[in-house]
Amino acid sequence: MGPLAGVKIVEIAGIGPGPFCAMMLADMGAEVIRVDRAGSVRGGDPNLPPGDLINRGRRSIGVDLKSPEGVETVLRLVEQSDGLIEGFRPGVAERLGIGPDECLARNPALAYGRMTGWGQEGPYALAAGHDINYISLAGALEPMGRRGEAPVPPLNLVGDFGGGGMYLAFGLVCAILEARGSGKGQVVDAAMVDGAASLMTFFHGFRAMGIWNDERGTNMLDTGAHYYDVYECSDGKYVSIGSIEPQFYAELREKLGLDDAKWDAQMSRSEWPGFKEELAAIFKTKTRDGWCEIMEHSDICFAPVLSMEEAPRHPHNIARGTFTEVAGITQPGPAPRFSRTEATIERPPPHAGQHTDEVLASFGFDADELVSLRESGAIA
Repeated sequence: MGPLAGVKIVEIAGIGPGPFCAMMLADMGAEVIRVDRAGSVRGGDPNLPPGDLINRGRRSIGVDLKSPEGVETVLRLVEQSDGLIEGFRPGVAERLGIGPDECLARNPALAYGRMTGWGQEGPYALAAGHDINYISLAGALEPMGRRGEAPVPPLNLVGDFGGGGMYLAFGLVCAILEARGSGKGQVVDAAMVDGAASLMTFFHGFRAMGIWNDERGTNMLDTGAHYYDVYECSDGKYVSIGSIEPQFYAELREKLGLDDAKWDAQMSRSEWPGFKEELAAIFKTKTRDGWCEIMEHSDICFAPVLSMEEAPRHPHNIARGTFTEVAGITQPGPAPRFSRTEATIERPPPHAGQHTDEVLASFGFDADELVSLRESGAIA
């Protein structure tokens, strides 16, 4: 039903951004086959799926990629697929025999997606790294934090998932669309450092216009401004305020009774620290729910700061169906939404190798081949 129905993707199992990319494609209707290591296959009750939610929506086969027969098995899947996802360090896929040359020789229209932190070349290409390192080099981490304090890593959202998995998903769909016209596949080199840098384009523009200070915590969007920040309430919970535009700021003032003319100086950076102190004192006079009663559904640009447990229960998220439940686990649903080709979660995360025979049979492997591959240890 999803907009990518009919698209087939081979995912070489990895962690983090590669699986997240595969999840996005599967949520949109693509048939994604996850190739897990044969050695990781431990069995498991299909009625009790694992909790690794970013592996949802696809079937899993167990293959030994150090076996020639296992490599050949993957290449046969590639022959019938639109795309492939791998997240090895540069050169590893080539050494295994499933690099771009081998795969494109089998399927010249293949979109070959490569997910790395540093990219396929450059001085850092072969070094280990994690999200925190990639966003550091991209210039994305340094601006995040409060004035006079150290940078604060934004979980691993910016590098792994925003700059990595989402950019690879976008790149693969672009390459698949292009191949349908040209008949020619290509390599999609998605590096988290590149994606994180791309996400910072807006702020490079601000800096070029002279409206962004390099000192963190002194700008409109980095907790420098009193009208764009989070504030603690009397119950220890928080609310968020984003009253940037004059009309929204005026409504904030009206709701808080800020009648003094000094509050007219909304954009005076020198006044921001003092204004923040006063707002912090005001917000501590009521509970978070108390401020919701006053500010929700207004044009202040307001929302309560919800925990992961609270968010699925909020009336707006319930009305939108932002969260869903699959196999007893509450989780975010597919995004974005489509008016005609509805995106759905096809199935919960698989146990490694859970669908080996089922998938390979659907790709044309006969029963004797499956027996032979299993006896040789090429599949689990």
